[in-house]
Amino acid sequence: MFFVAATDPPEGRDWHGCPVLAVLAPGQGAQKPGMLTDWLTLPGAESFFRWAGAIADADLLELGTAGDAEAIKDTAVTQPLVVAMSLFVARELGGLPGPVAHTPQTGRDVVIAGHSVGELTAAVLAGVLSIEAAIALTAVRGRAMAEACAQTPTGMSAVLGGDPAEVLAAIEAHGLTPANRNGAGQVVAAGSLEGLAALKADPPAKARVMPLSVAGAFHTDYMASARTRLEGLVGGLRPAQPSRLLLSNADGSAVETGAGVLNRLVSQVTNPVRFDACLDTLRGLGVTAVIELPPAGALAGLAKRDWKGVHDVEVLAITGPADLDRARELIAAERGRNEAEHSPDWRVVVSPARGSVSPADVAEGTHLPAGTKLATVTGRRETVDVAAGYDGVLAEWLVAEGDLVDAGDPLARLYPEVSA
Repeated sequence: MFFVAATDPPEGRDWHGCPVLAVLAPGQGAQKPGMLTDWLTLPGAESFFRWAGAIADADLLELGTAGDAEAIKDTAVTQPLVVAMSLFVARELGGLPGPVAHTPQTGRDVVIAGHSVGELTAAVLAGVLSIEAAIALTAVRGRAMAEACAQTPTGMSAVLGGDPAEVLAAIEAHGLTPANRNGAGQVVAAGSLEGLAALKADPPAKARVMPLSVAGAFHTDYMASARTRLEGLVGGLRPAQPSRLLLSNADGSAVETGAGVLNRLVSQVTNPVRFDACLDTLRGLGVTAVIELPPAGALAGLAKRDWKGVHDVEVLAITGPADLDRARELIAAERGRNEAEHSPDWRVVVSPARGSVSPADVAEGTHLPAGTKLATVTGRRETVDVAAGYDGVLAEWLVAEGDLVDAGDPLARLYPEVSA
């Protein structure tokens, strides 16, 4: 993934070589009764949700307008409802339909991150999946997770505050899993109802435990049957390569390939959500503005609390059609600043993940065809290759063998080859 800089090479992780806009896609739990009603005033809204409902085999229009809190917390229908709503508003902002046909130049300054099922929305925004594929996969995911929840009584509770190490130790002591580590002092424990009751009765010091109204222990091994169901489906999809920087809930790193996105979408069903790591990466990339798609509020709140005192960044939660104008202004401002300020002679290649870097054996001044491998970043969980996204000349290495890097750290400078 490539970010433009027209100044001296940035140093360290917290660099601001160019304005960066982050788009966040919420997950299950963000839904509210009547959440579609106000949006139906927009042209094409009703037909979009009828069409999305046909793909999901659920009456999303009815659920999103007349469904009460009990109806829309049903995992089987909530997940496609949330994803469809986010995708509709993204389309209103000009990001859809269809895969994003952006080059590394035009897509360089948008970072996408979703929370849990919101990662399917994010996959569309990054150009990996079509709208149809994402909604269909979300519907299967929701039904499969609902069936998994019915097999064993389980639940989830939010743990707010407390010392992070003590909170994790208490969760483990009661046989539970930290299913969501959301940042801003919020961890969600998941597992047996008995273990959750014991945690509430004996909370960590200076922490509150709040039971959540969910069907079961998402992002734990209790969802194994749902993961198996998805594994049997994704082989039929043909994902595109990400054309925007797409962060993963697994560890906050960027996902470099379409196949990698699908693999992570499947594995996240039983693996913890590390949205705290996504927030860390966004902070390290020097994000200058954030837009949360509806049903919005939760992720914007996490970002504001987690970055308090660190970032001078506008965070916009789109809660209704009245917020669209401001969202468009933020998009236009980022695009305008990059077009006006960044017609660069060179571009910085950044690391997509945290780890130890091994630069390729390529001398400075070498012409590189698009796709040439530039480096390998080896982390605790995976190894990621970094490649040139366009024809160019290697201007300067900014790292050496064995250097430790974080997501967003600069690796090299390239002079792009301009077409005549």
